[in-house]
Amino acid sequence: MSAVLRDVVVARLSDLQARGRVVVSVDGVEVGVYFHAGEVRAWHNVCPHQGGPVCQGKMMPRTVQPVREDRKSAGPAFHPADRNIVCPWHGFEFDVLTGRHPADGRVGLRAVPVRVDGESVVVSV
Repeated sequence: MSAVLRDVVVARLSDLQARGRVVVSVDGVEVGVYFHAGEVRAWHNVCPHQGGPVCQGKMMPRTVQPVREDRKSAGPAFHPADRNIVCPWHGFEFDVLTGRHPADGRVGLRAVPVRVDGESVVVSV
């Protein structure tokens, strides 16, 4: 038997856009809700590595390693658009829009259904 999901308004869209992220508790379930690149995403606040509070970590540009024309490293840099959530416990990173780990696509965050209804951001838990 599957559980019945309940819709809960967790933020105003304008507030989420300004802040980029809110972490809320709904019926004891912690959820991180993100706004990036015009998209809204929500993830369970549990890192698949060791259960850390992943959504309380920083949101940072994805680190890349550009290669020069001579095929040597140009040193580390940040991607201009991609953003990762960085777990505060051990630094595991996850793409804010897909929830996937950048090096191992089999590892990822657990999505929470989210939608925008007018100015309300609604999650289903």
